Amino acid sequence: MTTQMAREIAEQPEAVARTLDALRPLRGELARLAAGTRHILFVARGSSDNACVYGRYLVETHAHRMAGLAAPSVATHYHAEVDLTDALVVCVSQSGETREIVETQEWAASRGARTVAVTNDGASALARGADLTLATDAGRELAVPATKTYTTQLAAMAVLATALAPEPTALDADLARAPKEMARLVEQREGVDAAAAQLAHSEETLVSGRGLLFGTALEVALKLEETCLRPVRGLSYADLRHGPIAVVDSDVVAIVVAAQDGPVVGGLTEVALDLQARGATTIGLGGDSAFAQACSLAVPGPDLPELVAPLAAVVPGQLTVEALARTLGLDPDSPRGLSKVTQTDAG
Repeated sequence: MTTQMAREIAEQPEAVARTLDALRPLRGELARLAAGTRHILFVARGSSDNACVYGRYLVETHAHRMAGLAAPSVATHYHAEVDLTDALVVCVSQSGETREIVETQEWAASRGARTVAVTNDGASALARGADLTLATDAGRELAVPATKTYTTQLAAMAVLATALAPEPTALDADLARAPKEMARLVEQREGVDAAAAQLAHSEETLVSGRGLLFGTALEVALKLEETCLRPVRGLSYADLRHGPIAVVDSDVVAIVVAAQDGPVVGGLTEVALDLQARGATTIGLGGDSAFAQACSLAVPGPDLPELVAPLAAVVPGQLTVEALARTLGLDPDSPRGLSKVTQTDAG
């Protein structure tokens, strides 16, 4: 029987295409809202936070604007009196009703920030309180693990970053190809079942990436944890080499995520080789031919440049997680102890 998670993974190409079409016309408003600001701050939790990691890297590398991830507790618990008059604060929540994120947006506005909401519900509290809303068009998501709401958030991040870039349309041709690449990866599923089978035999899993696909690595790690109930570490390969790699041995299955090009794929290839030399089984998601050869098992990624690759690169990871959950006899649609809207402790 096809799971709801699998159906929603398959809906992503159309959802991302709809979202890009809906949000591209807002580039002018985004640019005007951000005019005169010096910093971009992202606020989110969970999968939305992983989408923001991509947003941060894309804003910095493509739009040439400094960006960072803000801690909601600075607002909700510490009520910090900081000056945000030079900041554009982007608050991201698939439901738009996570109280912590809504309160952080209210705090940011009270401190002088201009605010952008990214949510799948344009009528939500988050959307109502923002200066401008980027409403994703994922449709209703029934499975608890975020798939299409996550990838449509990535599409929103791409629109935001390109709106602030010197040439707003420079990535449009590649963005237009992203839904087709997503559909191809869903249809072909190359290497997915083999990767799930390998992961099923391991109790220790590590996921690593870097740069624009670091958020993808974190999202794959999160999906493995919440859907397959496995403890998983998601680390930048730079952080991995600063100590944690010492614990890697033959009991570890390491997933390494890479784009087909860009300045970090060579380093990720070296990491894959190092992990194998330490006895780990390495599953490579994406990358170029040298990267694939450096891994024990290669799962192809999208034929997209690094700046746009995250929109589709997560798909093989999602498919692997869904297959692994079924292999383990788990329900990927409703993982134990999770709900669709997560509320943290009150401020």
